[in-house]
Amino acid sequence: MTILIKNVQLGQELTDIFIDGRFIKTTGAGLRDNADRVIDGTGKAVMPGFINTHTHAAMTLFRGFGDDMPLEQWLHEKIWPYEKKLTEEDVYHGTRLACLEMIKTGTTCFNDMYMKYPPVLRAVEEMGLRATLGATIFDYFQPEVAAQYRREVEKNFAIPRSGQISFALAPHAIYTVSGDTLQWVRDFAEANGLLIHLHLAETQTEYRNAVKDFGLSPVRYLHKLKLLSPRLILAHCLYVDDEEIQLLAGHGVKVVHNPNSNLKMGSGHAFKYCEMKAAGITVGIGTDGCGSSNNLDLLEAAKTAALLQKGWRRDPTVMRADEALECITQNGAGILQVNAGKIASGALADLCLIDLQSPAFTPNFHFASNLLYAASHGSCVDTVVCDGRILMENRRVPGEKGILENTACTVRKRFPNSF
Repeated sequence: MTILIKNVQLGQELTDIFIDGRFIKTTGAGLRDNADRVIDGTGKAVMPGFINTHTHAAMTLFRGFGDDMPLEQWLHEKIWPYEKKLTEEDVYHGTRLACLEMIKTGTTCFNDMYMKYPPVLRAVEEMGLRATLGATIFDYFQPEVAAQYRREVEKNFAIPRSGQISFALAPHAIYTVSGDTLQWVRDFAEANGLLIHLHLAETQTEYRNAVKDFGLSPVRYLHKLKLLSPRLILAHCLYVDDEEIQLLAGHGVKVVHNPNSNLKMGSGHAFKYCEMKAAGITVGIGTDGCGSSNNLDLLEAAKTAALLQKGWRRDPTVMRADEALECITQNGAGILQVNAGKIASGALADLCLIDLQSPAFTPNFHFASNLLYAASHGSCVDTVVCDGRILMENRRVPGEKGILENTACTVRKRFPNSF
């Protein structure tokens, strides 16, 4: 299929964008309109599709469930007990809802960590998004549980997937996964060319317990296990020192900042973005799951990230608007190793059109600033294209009403007395 987007704002210029199949073929003014589909971009700006580098998609099922609780209590009393009750069909509907929400807010690619891999894969492929789907691993330091999860990973790895989906390993955290299993993950990932997605140094409690249980801080513990590598994506990393930042940088580790989740769970706010950037670490931004941050709006998360950096450092020049947007576009693409995050010939056709006909973009002195600080939510996204396929146009997603109704019905049946 070919798509031609006419008269759309790209930077400070008006241009046309020609999409041929999965890729952007060319950009420039006055392109001929001999395409299967022509989209009028008048009054709109084009952006690369947003890339959410840390989330738990099916946790849309837990939106507003167990709010205003400490992280450890929230996990042990609310999330983990109820997650055990989820069926594959529940996870499928929760993931479909997440995909709908991400499409509606401009996200075209995401990095997921959740249980029950087959229904997650099914939902994402049906919705048409690009994703790195992590096979989640826990073992609770029990060898028999570890063996079970290893068998599950190998089985899920063998499932056929579309070209838009990448398989990854997602050990939950150093306090739920043993060192032996983490080393098995390292070896399996290296043998099969896979990314590893892990929570790390999210709370002071986690940091203190790592020192008590392993005799090392979280980053130094991973270094001892030889897990640090360019394959590794670490979510949170709030509690790291300068030496650890150099360790991460020296091994090519990628880091994902989750500002809304960190704030809401009371985990902390002083993420060392400037230090990581100076060291050469690629930093992305994630929403985390809806259980901890309540929505999957990546623009909102990027705005929070930028404002936090300025606030806690008392410096309005850090994490400029364009830097924050880079974190959810080209940095995200680098982290997930996809040819996206840019509007350029040869790049994957993952993009969104922003509606400029609103007070947030009037006057439009600086598009990036208006997008991040004024619009600041994905409701300004009008059209979404992923892998050369139109997923949303004029704010309409096919089948949206049914997805909302089916997910609400699923929750009512599964947890009739819990919400």
